[in-house]
Amino acid sequence: MMDNKTFIIAGIIVALLIGVVAVFMASGDPDGLESTALVVQGQKELTGATPEHAEIEEDLEGKFSYTSLMPDYSLGEDLGSLGGLIAIIVGIFLSFLVVLGLAYAVKAANKPVK
Repeated sequence: MMDNKTFIIAGIIVALLIGVVAVFMASGDPDGLESTALVVQGQKELTGATPEHAEIEEDLEGKFSYTSLMPDYSLGEDLGSLGGLIAIIVGIFLSFLVVLGLAYAVKAANKPVK
């Protein structure tokens, strides 16, 4: 039977392999959620064409904005696919650390008080 350490290491390796393959198979087109947000904001019509009344975009300026550290799972256009690989590897390890921290918190909460 596999112990916990071996299971975790195998899981990280599988996640990294899937992440590396995903970079080269990913599409640059917006997914369903992004596409829906564009339709709601008036920046896209259901036919996929940009609406003629694109002045809505001007109304949205200055209301809310942020800069992501790794936008669109990349590190910029300069690094290309390598930036995507680095972003995915960092994301996998950050996700692992969050889940591991939550697991320890749940384990500590379920520990009987003496």
